[in-house]
Order: sequence, then C-alpha cells, then structure tokens
Amino acid sequence: MEMRARALEVLLIADPPTKAAAARALLDLGQAGGLALDVQASLTEPAVLPGRPALPRLVPADQVPRRSPFTLAGRAALLHAIAHIEFNAINLALDAIWRFAGMPEKFYVDWLQVAGEEALHFTLLHEHLKTLNHDYGDFDAHNGLWSMTESTKHDIVARMALVPRTLEARGLDATPPIQAKLAKAGDSRAVEILDIILRDEIGHVAIGNHWYRWLCERDGIDPVAHYPLLLKRHAAPRLKPPYNLAARRSAGFSEAELDYLGQNS
Repeated sequence: MEMRARALEVLLIADPPTKAAAARALLDLGQAGGLALDVQASLTEPAVLPGRPALPRLVPADQVPRRSPFTLAGRAALLHAIAHIEFNAINLALDAIWRFAGMPEKFYVDWLQVAGEEALHFTLLHEHLKTLNHDYGDFDAHNGLWSMTESTKHDIVARMALVPRTLEARGLDATPPIQAKLAKAGDSRAVEILDIILRDEIGHVAIGNHWYRWLCERDGIDPVAHYPLLLKRHAAPRLKPPYNLAARRSAGFSEAELDYLGQNS
C-alpha cells in the first residue's frame, strides 16, 4: 500500500468514525513498516474534498451559537465544537500527505502521525459526547479550518504557516481556559481528554513550525518577515491574547515570533 494514495482515499471517507479508524489504522501500518512511499507521485485531486457527513450543518463562525458549559446541552455543544475541529484536523493532515509532492520522506511521516493522533482525539471526544446523549452532527459548526486548508492548497509555505502554526496553534491558547470551565462544571473526563489533546497539539504545531522554517530556508525567505505577508494574502483571522506562551515555546515558536504576536494583537 502506498502512503500518499491511501491518505487521499481516507480523506474521501465521509463517515467520521470510519475515517478516524482508517486514519489510525494507516498510522499503525506506517509505524509497522507496511507502507511504501512515492514522494514524487502526482495524484489527481477529486472534484469534492474532503469526505464529510451531511451533518453538522456548516454556518459562518459568528452564527455558531455560544452556550454555557454549565448546562448539559451547553457542555455538549462545546465538546461538539472541539470534536469538529479535530475531525477537520484529520482532513488537513491527510491533505498535506497526498497533495504536496517532492518533500523529504520525514514530512509525510510527520503528517501521518498528526492524522493518526487527530483521529484519536476525535474518537475520544465523540465517545464522550455520546455519554452526554449527543452525537457528532447534532450542532451547527463552522468551516474555518478547512477553508484555510483550501485557500493554501497551491502554496505549501502558506499551508505550513497558516494552518498548523496559526489556526491550530490557537488551540494551545484556548485549551487551558476551556479545561478550567469544564473542571468547574464537574466534567473530569473532558478535562482528561483535553490534556491528551493539548500534549499532542504542541507536537503538531512544532511539526508545522519545523516545516515552515525548512521551506523558508529552502526558498531563501525570512520566516518572520514573510509571515505577515501570508496572513494578509490569505485573510487569516487575527490572533488575540491571552497566549499560552509556555506551550508556544514548547511548540518551537521563537522569541521573535512571540514578540510579533504581542505587538500585533
């Protein structure tokens, strides 16, 4: 089985639990040495990406209702929103594997690891959501993460800059306050799941940072100076404090990059 072609096949799976299981199985197979890898293969993009279920209904971000985590329905809505992010994160990792040819083998190995771990995150959240008498698809969601994945599909430098190390890095900042609310609401299992997610997401953002800098070095680009140009070109959302500086440092952000955040928030 060839990794990049199979990643595209998994990306096309519409049923979320099936996709998550397939992504985890693909990671297991890769770690067992059961995958071939053709880094130069040019794969044909399907007419519609990614595979996704009919629900949740996708609406603009400002139309996703905000609910208190101190009610059962509100807590389910919050966890559903995080599960939706993790489902899209599976998709974006798989997309990076199949779409971008000619990268070092480690690039594909890294993103396969991300896909498998995001699949675990979705599975944990989905299972917990069902204990709250809800399922994935029960609440409206927005498509911001995949929209940026689509916007950057012709520019691997922009993809690395704006998806893992910008949009996904927002999770490093948002997770501890969410955990505090869930702990206050008495949902210790949700807090435990978010511990796993935060730990893994530091690694995922670090992968984005590594490959963004590798690409900038390859292309003779200043990574700090180029970043705001990409933000503007792709109309990326403006980041807002407070920032989880410890987690961002662990994920490989330089002090110059953290200074930029502080000066441009």
